[in-house]
Amino acid sequence: MDDITAELVPKLAELPGVRAVVLGGSRAQGTAGPDSDWDLGVYYRGTFDAEVLGRLGHPAHVAQPGEWGRIVNGGAWMSVLGRRVDVLLRDLDRVERWRDDARDGRFEVDNVPGHLAGLPTYTVLGEVALSQVLTGELPAVEFPERLREVADARWRWNGAFSLLHADAHLAKGNTVGAVGMAAKAAMETAHAAVASRGVWVLNEKTLIGRAGLTAADAILGEGDVATALRRMRELLDPPDVAGLQR
Repeated sequence: MDDITAELVPKLAELPGVRAVVLGGSRAQGTAGPDSDWDLGVYYRGTFDAEVLGRLGHPAHVAQPGEWGRIVNGGAWMSVLGRRVDVLLRDLDRVERWRDDARDGRFEVDNVPGHLAGLPTYTVLGEVALSQVLTGELPAVEFPERLREVADARWRWNGAFSLLHADAHLAKGNTVGAVGMAAKAAMETAHAAVASRGVWVLNEKTLIGRAGLTAADAILGEGDVATALRRMRELLDPPDVAGLQR
């Protein structure tokens, strides 16, 4: 263990209800830079009082389960040995329920601050798949074939619908709404592209590049919004939803 995990993991593992502690984010995937923070996932069953995180001996901003939404849940932003550490709480019962949903091709999308398209509930499965277990055990996860099919179709439909709204905003002279909806459509279509390949995505930071849609950056940088929307539609090739009543 490095000094951060050696300092925190034993303390976290002893907290009531904790079943596993994992290293997540860029450090688990080997893509961390010198300024990257530390992401520690704490998987628990039953109830969890996040106030115990504030009593581990390090400055912390604490959030109770659910305070950051269903997916991000809760935890603490901490400063440990002069470095940034995010301790993220994960309810194992909920993770297993969403795993079962994913196997049947079911998922929901939550509006999460900092995300254009939102986060699907199968995000928590990607966290399990891409993390390094430091102590305890986690359930096995896979990217189900049925989820690939359903997520691909659903995200592409969402992208098409967002492009329709982009046109509606533009028709009313709302440039901000038009560009915003076009950007949302790009993120949604990117979700579809990576899901169809069975690739886990934990956030939108590198999603456009991983989906092969970096041309969207140049398109949205164009001055003429109508041309940008036309070119975005050509790039994303959305399904036909023009017949929808709205």
